[in-house]
Amino acid sequence: MTGHEPTKQSHAPNRLRLAVVDMVGTTITDDGRTERAMSRALVDHGIEPGSTRFESMLGYARDTMGLSKMTVFNHLFDDPDVAESANKVFENSYDEFIEDGGVRPIAGAEEAILWMRESGMQICLATGFGRHTQNMVLESLGWMGLADLSLCPSDAGRGRPYPDMILTAVLALDLDDVREVAVVGDTSSDMLSGVRSGASLVAGVLTGSHSEATLRAAGATVVVDSIKQLPLLVEKREARHL
Repeated sequence: MTGHEPTKQSHAPNRLRLAVVDMVGTTITDDGRTERAMSRALVDHGIEPGSTRFESMLGYARDTMGLSKMTVFNHLFDDPDVAESANKVFENSYDEFIEDGGVRPIAGAEEAILWMRESGMQICLATGFGRHTQNMVLESLGWMGLADLSLCPSDAGRGRPYPDMILTAVLALDLDDVREVAVVGDTSSDMLSGVRSGASLVAGVLTGSHSEATLRAAGATVVVDSIKQLPLLVEKREARHL
């Protein structure tokens, strides 16, 4: 044999350069307005409030928080036209709820995002909402310029638990390696999308829909109380890999 052995590539995690961060339940709270808008959409499409079917459908919507709302309605209704109509009612209802001032930042979220940007990371705000609703939320909070990028399922092809939004952000923001990505969210679908993307940090927060056990079962590499602890988490991780 001649020549040298191929140089082995290091598998140590790269420095974090991008955080893909969920919105409702992670960086903002809406005090149950997502569920209220979902309930209105079900009732407007013939589902009797309080009935077994209503509770079952609403339970599915709770369990799948973080997924594209269009995907949820497509599961709940067999007819695509009905699903689309229900999604429109949901979006219109949520617009009303935004106007009543019920959507607000989670304590420390804006500061955590600014800290990450100042430390050299890029930020993508990702959601299961449609583009119109996402923009309405960002505008209502004065957050249109807070992140480097905002993405919804239609921007990427598929929403969570698929990795498409994360990989779209990697491409759009010109990263070299998915291991340079941190994914932060409050639902199992956030965690699954992070694991499937190859992100090296998949952080669950307990300010939203799912428990620590649920987040860890879906692949969270760490679970913290809220996003305001993320800067410390990032600092510790970076210090370990200097």
